[in-house]
Amino acid sequence: MKNIKVILIILVLVLLPDFLQAQCAMCRAVLETGGNEEVAEGINNGIVYLMAVPYILIAVIGFFIFKRMK
Repeated sequence: MKNIKVILIILVLVLLPDFLQAQCAMCRAVLETGGNEEVAEGINNGIVYLMAVPYILIAVIGFFIFKRMK
């Protein structure tokens, strides 16, 4: 049963980028130069949120480790 879970997780992680419309720096630049500013602003906000989440998680984990070590 454990092997099935591992295989399913790997499969989801491999196939997930195909289902999503990921935005790279070039896509962001193209959106900014286009006429639809609302879509570009939404994509840019999404990029910022995706970039901020790992830093927030590391800060929270670091805080709890610091409190436990004290």
